[in-house]
Amino acid sequence: MLVAFALAAAVDLGALLAGAELGHQIAKPLLMPLLAAYAVTLGAPKPLTAALLFGWGGDVLLLSDADWAFLAGMGSFAVGHVCYLVLFGRRRTSPALGALYATALAGTVVLLWPDLPADLRIPVAGYSLLLAAMAYRASALGLLAGLGGALFLLSDTLIATGVAGWPQLPVADFWVMLTYIAAQYLLAAGALRAIYGERRTTV
Repeated sequence: MLVAFALAAAVDLGALLAGAELGHQIAKPLLMPLLAAYAVTLGAPKPLTAALLFGWGGDVLLLSDADWAFLAGMGSFAVGHVCYLVLFGRRRTSPALGALYATALAGTVVLLWPDLPADLRIPVAGYSLLLAAMAYRASALGLLAGLGGALFLLSDTLIATGVAGWPQLPVADFWVMLTYIAAQYLLAAGALRAIYGERRTTV
């Protein structure tokens, strides 16, 4: 399953670089189900599986350019972030890191706010708060998950700058998907490593 996930990721990213939209449309919906299936084979807890599958829902919805699909996709990802927060539980995280994420969140929202469409300002701000909380709390599971949370925040920030009409990197969708794919993999891998570590210490 992990090899299949890596292959789908390579096809998706290659299609974006080549401007082959059909390849992206085919490969993107395969990513999260394959990663979720891999996680399940290793005994993934239900919140992790749910988070990945809600990510899949967001992926599919965001293949459409319709406004309703963007909002619905953002909602699906938001539920996924809640699942991740449930997974992280009450494990300790660094207050200094929390302050860093809070500062980054406030600065990003303030900068983006004037350029966002009026009807998206509140939804994007609310989603950003939830995303930043997930990214911060991910560090509770260790370095891998913490990096995954940070990359998820970066990926969605790149999307938000596009929605705000800011200048974009060349082949912007490639960078969005590269950081997103890495984020979800690292979150899953970090969670599984943390769980296996806990099991080893209790057996």
